[in-house]
Parts: sequence; C-alpha cells; structure tokens
Amino acid sequence: MPPPVRRLARWLPALLIAAGLAFDLGTPPSYTASPFFAAAPLVAAPLLSLASTALTAVAAMAGEVWGVTYRSTAPNYHESVTELATVFVVALLALGINRVVRTSDAHLASVRDVSEAAQRAVLPLPPERLAGLAIAARYVGARADAGIGGDLYAVQDTPHGVRLIVGDVRGKGLEAVEAAVVVIGAFREAAEQETTLEAVAGRLERALQREGRRRGGLDRFEGFTTAVLAEIPANGRPALRVLNRGHPAPLMLTPDGGLRELAPGAPALPLGMSEVASWPDRSDETFLPAGSLLLFFTDGMTEARDFRGRFYDPSNRLRGRRFPGPDALLDTLVEDVARHTGGASADDMALLAVQRPMGE
Repeated sequence: MPPPVRRLARWLPALLIAAGLAFDLGTPPSYTASPFFAAAPLVAAPLLSLASTALTAVAAMAGEVWGVTYRSTAPNYHESVTELATVFVVALLALGINRVVRTSDAHLASVRDVSEAAQRAVLPLPPERLAGLAIAARYVGARADAGIGGDLYAVQDTPHGVRLIVGDVRGKGLEAVEAAVVVIGAFREAAEQETTLEAVAGRLERALQREGRRRGGLDRFEGFTTAVLAEIPANGRPALRVLNRGHPAPLMLTPDGGLRELAPGAPALPLGMSEVASWPDRSDETFLPAGSLLLFFTDGMTEARDFRGRFYDPSNRLRGRRFPGPDALLDTLVEDVARHTGGASADDMALLAVQRPMGE
C-alpha cells in the first residue's frame, strides 16, 4: 500500500465512528448505526498499534452505548442489547487480529533483516569511488520478505582496469543465490588474473559447468546465467569494452543528454550453455566520453509492467535527461519503476551505474 494511501487509511476507524454517531443523530430510532461501530475496530486492527486499536474499540463501544441510550424509546430493547453485544465481540476479535498482525510484522521484519544481511554479504555495495570512477549500485527485491535472489553485480579494480559484471541467474530461491555466489567468486578471481574479458568469460563458463555437474539433474543442462562484462582500461584511454552473454544491453548517457544502447556486435548464448553451442567470445569497444554515465541492469527493470501490461522502457524514460551522478540516476530509476508498476514488481532488479569524471 503506497504511503499516502496508508496514512489516509489510518483515519478510517475514526471516520467510521464519527459516521456512526452522525447516523444515530440523523435517523429515526428504528435505524441502527451498529455496522459503523463494529467496522471501526476491525479496520483499525491491521493498520494501527495495539493501543490505538484498543482505543478504537473503546470508542466504538462508547458510541454504541450512546446510541442505545439515545434510542432508549425504541420498541425493541432486546435488539439494542444484541447490537451492543455484537460490537463488543467484534471489538475483542479486532484486538486478537491486531496481535496476530503485529506478530506477523515482527516475523517479516526479522526475515527482512536476515535477507538484507545476506545481501550485504553476497552483494556488498561497491565503493563510491574506484580508480577515479564514480560508482553506485542498487538491488530491489520483488518481494518484501526476500531481499536477494539470482540477480548479481560486482565491480573490481584490477591491473587491467576497472572490471565489472552484472548478471541474472536462471531460476529463483536458494539455488539461484548459490549460483550467483559461484559467478561472483569466479569473476573476482578471473578479473585479477586474466588479461582479456574473453578469458574472464571463459573462466565463468567453466565455473558454471562445474556447478552444474555438482548439482546434476536438469540444472546440468538448463542452468544458465545471462551476464554482461565490462572493462574500463587502466591506461587512462577513454574506452569501454563490453562482452555480452545474452543479457540486456547497457546504456550510455552522455553529458549532453544523449543516450546510446550498447548492443553487442553479435548475439551470444548466456553463460553455462557451452554444451548446447559454443563460439569464440568477442568484446565490443566503444569511446567513453568524459562525464558519461554507464547504466547496467537486469531484466527485472525492462520486464516491469504497468497495469495495462506495458513494459518499462529505460531508453525512452532516460533519453534527453541529465543526472549529477550515479546515485541520482539509480534513485530516479528505482522510483520511476515503482511508479510504473504501482509498487508490484514481479522480478528482482539489480542496477549498477558508473560515471567517468569530467575533465579526463
């Protein structure tokens, strides 16, 4: 529930009680406002604290007692007593419901804390500055109780330049997290040792093949990871090398508001599918202007849909816009995707932004 709607909903119990009192005052004695008074504590139970729910229950009971007293000349006294008992029972049920909801919220908060700790361990935030580059990353889980899945990112300063990976492991749950850990671990080792992105991709391919054999079953033949590898050379040359293995193409935002999609020169299968087909990897090199922002992301962003089923298109949303840095870009994207989906994303989303400083 969006925060403005939630804040408005918190006033609903008080509005129901006020409506009940107004109904009692404005209608003949044969009419009853009990539904208003019974509904107030039930609405308060999932939205308010235990103390506020109890206060609402007391106010509802007081309103009902006042209504019974106000209608004391009504011919059916037994009906009034029944209505009072109904509100009393509903108020007790509301207190019980509030207790259950608060316990569930505490459990959910505990699960979220654990998942956030796991996320920080598997996907630590990169430094804000690395080898002169400004860097920012975000991980947005599709579910509130699951902070991490198979989406991954990593950035590393190596003797060959700053190297990074953004990827998406097939599947969900713990197996996807395990595969993500394998990919990140292999990348960190290979990024330091291998002289080319092609060799790094080869190391990742072999690591996933070993993981597939360890798991056995379908994962040996169907497990794969889409990934994009990138390198900004260490010699200060304003260049960017990108090797794409079946992953959404990154975007380059230039200081003048221009936008370019860094699509691969030739399509390639995801990592982990060398048993299906294989061919030599080839990276694509492009000029990286000073002040440019690079945006890497997983398909959780491009497959986010609005209520009409329309996909989110980052190119259309970002074209012509300027951002002071990577953090501003990612904050804008996260908020924009949430607005596009109404806060109901179906998939996790990993974002990584890198900016080459002006004047270099």
